Amino acid sequence: MIRKVDPLICPRCGGTQKVIAFLTDYPAVDRIIDHLELVFVAAKPPPPCIADREFLTAAETSGEYFS
Repeated sequence: MIRKVDPLICPRCGGTQKVIAFLTDYPAVDRIIDHLELVFVAAKPPPPCIADREFLTAAETSGEYFS
């Protein structure tokens, strides 16, 4: 069973969230992760062309691409 999740809905209160920033500077992201003492498993992010291809393939196979 596929469960749909809206990433802009707060899991605690159900309120609407909004994107206020999108970080693309990998050293800055690494510093934030280190500061928060989080564990980040990926050695490096996937190349953008591969990530885009996987996203589009997933959207096409799910049937939601044209809805």
